[in-house]
Amino acid sequence: MTASYLVRRLGHAFLVIFVVSLIAFQLGEVIGDPVTAILGLEAPESARVELREELGLDAPYVVRYAAYIADAFTGDFGMSYKAQRPVADVIVERVPATFELAMVALIISLSVGIPLGVVAAIWRETWWASALMTVSIIGVSLPTFVIGILLIFAFSVNLGWLPSFGRGDTVMIGGWSTGLLTPSGLAALIMPAISLAISQVALVARLVRAEMLEVLRMDYIRFARARGIKDRVVHFRHALRNTLLPIITVSGIQIGYLIAFAVVVEQVFQWPGLGTMFLSALTESDIPVITAFLVLIACVFATINLIVDLLYAMADPRVRLSKG
Repeated sequence: MTASYLVRRLGHAFLVIFVVSLIAFQLGEVIGDPVTAILGLEAPESARVELREELGLDAPYVVRYAAYIADAFTGDFGMSYKAQRPVADVIVERVPATFELAMVALIISLSVGIPLGVVAAIWRETWWASALMTVSIIGVSLPTFVIGILLIFAFSVNLGWLPSFGRGDTVMIGGWSTGLLTPSGLAALIMPAISLAISQVALVARLVRAEMLEVLRMDYIRFARARGIKDRVVHFRHALRNTLLPIITVSGIQIGYLIAFAVVVEQVFQWPGLGTMFLSALTESDIPVITAFLVLIACVFATINLIVDLLYAMADPRVRLSKG
């Protein structure tokens, strides 16, 4: 891998993060008045002026943005207006819940979507393969919050099998709080993870089917069949193996998607993760938390894209030699 390719990809990643930070900071300027959110409408003007000076909101826009970027590079995103605590501490507390939810949803989407896509490709002429693809369209089309509400109605309200909100009991392992080691934590995770994963299951299944059909048309598959190799070996040892490379790429992007778009699922199930933190910050005009969340998501996407680009460059020299 050439150094120039690595430098280019790093430059692209930093450019994305810079642009998102600029947009996030500008969004904080128009999203509401944090002074009013903290003190209320009835506060005297003297108290409002004093708090505005204390928060540094009286400084010019450029000065505040430059100071924000300089502090962000050191991991300091300021103080939460509402919690009166460092924003970094507030985010670190919420990361385990969102990360575990996203990872379990990713595992579900891959473990269900890949077999469904393979089955739909191998037996593409059957009616039930067509039915699978039709159901996948429904899965992609249904909003995540609708799926969550339906699951709550079925398994919490009617059957009473699963809790409808919260994360359940958690245990601390080092500085990481996890619910994967407690029965109530696992029970609380099931419905949010399924709600978040269903649309991704449909996406993975359709992608695997399309890639599998393309691979099955290639010459080396015809040669393998002409040599008398069993269909099972052709399908799962040769065709599926060459189908998985784009799936791995999509899976990397899915991680960022699941973390970013867990906001809706977390709100439906009152899951104590980054999503509920972000929505709460929006209603309270907690600008430092809002901007830090958006920058964090940008960093996640940029990092994943950078890793995927580097892996592709290692696998295919044509990628890093291209100027595009």
